[in-house]
Amino acid sequence: MTMTISLPNPLPQRAWQIERAIRLSAVPLDRRIHPSHWYSSETIFPSGDDLIQLFWESHVPGSGAPEIAYVAMVQSLYNRGYDVSEAEALLPKGIQFAAQGERDELRALTAQLLSTLHKSPVIPDHPYWQFEHPSSWEDIVNSMDHPETHPYQGIIHDRDEKILAGWQGQLAGGAFGTPIEGYHTQRLQEVYGVIESYLTQPETINDDVVYELAFLDAFEKRGRRVTSQDIALEWIKQIPFGWSAEWIALRNLNMGVFPPDSGMFRNPYGEWIGGQMRGMVCGMLAPGFPFEAARLAYLDGVVSHSANGVYGEMYAAVLTSLAFNLSDIPLLLRESLRYLPQHSEYVGCVRDVLVFLQREPDAQRVWEQLDTRFEEYNWIHAYPNLAADLFALWHSQGEIGRAFRWLAHAGLDVDCNAGLVGNILGVMNGVPAPWRDPLEDRLETYLRGKEHISIQQLAQRTARLSNLPNN
Repeated sequence: MTMTISLPNPLPQRAWQIERAIRLSAVPLDRRIHPSHWYSSETIFPSGDDLIQLFWESHVPGSGAPEIAYVAMVQSLYNRGYDVSEAEALLPKGIQFAAQGERDELRALTAQLLSTLHKSPVIPDHPYWQFEHPSSWEDIVNSMDHPETHPYQGIIHDRDEKILAGWQGQLAGGAFGTPIEGYHTQRLQEVYGVIESYLTQPETINDDVVYELAFLDAFEKRGRRVTSQDIALEWIKQIPFGWSAEWIALRNLNMGVFPPDSGMFRNPYGEWIGGQMRGMVCGMLAPGFPFEAARLAYLDGVVSHSANGVYGEMYAAVLTSLAFNLSDIPLLLRESLRYLPQHSEYVGCVRDVLVFLQREPDAQRVWEQLDTRFEEYNWIHAYPNLAADLFALWHSQGEIGRAFRWLAHAGLDVDCNAGLVGNILGVMNGVPAPWRDPLEDRLETYLRGKEHISIQQLAQRTARLSNLPNN
């Protein structure tokens, strides 16, 4: 069962306002009643007119949340400092054609929209251009806060157990967030109230962890000499379909456009959450070695993302790596920033969020402020979800269940956010039985040959690979 996308009449002029209106009005499907509809290894993914229609009117498989990918595409390019007004003018017709099933008209308008979007001129005084966006690894390193390569090296007690708890925390978080992702705070509260436990029997299948599994395969074959192209080839071999930035990257890769171009070429979604949601595996492969974690995350990130989208994956990786050594959460959040470009918008956003959190101790009030601060960004963009991650960690007191509660309160891309936060707190403090045991040591995916994976065995493999010497 799905829902129609509720839109105001008249339709707002700006793409971000259309998306915001969808988010604020979407009432969650109660997953305690309505089952999810996830992919399997036998799923035949859409193409042609079916794919175009999907990008004009779709619903998240796990939660049923509505979204319009083409609206989001326009919105995201504006966030990156481009004048998208001509593309925005085409959105009402596209939405109308999709609702009426006029596929010939929709096909033509979509081509026109994309052509217009790719020609969008720069807005010279847009805030985005006040920041630096280094793209090569050398330039990124030069823009870091002079981190030493191995400042935290030393004995990590119970390292293998921490890696297992990291995976358990990540998968618990993903399963917790899957039924509620894509909705706003107020609407979630109307249906569920305060969410403090699994709403359903936890499902570990989603479209996030498959990229980490592909990375592990590339890393196992090539070790620390792994390249972005090695990772990209695993994507081509294993991953049949993606969403947003990953969909565009897969399209580019299959046309012979390899990293870093695969993450940059005609990819308005390049600063979305896709890198940030999967950087944890890089941190677990470099426990206590944050510089190496950042390097691995860069290699993986440029397959599908660019600039701040890559920095998001680096931050997730460094947070995870340092969680093996640090238990002070504010210190962890600040220290991890040293391994990112210091004059990037991403680092500016982290610093902004930390100011909000330090200034306003009331969790509900500060989230209202952060929600407004990032209202122009899509619910899958890295920034509002970064804010949710920091907010939940800040108010978690180190407890994974408390963190998940605040992530459910925040809404947005809850499964990705709880996966990241769950991994960090799992490494740091372990995963309590009420979150760990219902997983039944079982990871499910839609990848052929990887339909059912033991979490214990996945953790053992990760621990073994983490022993490979650092360069």
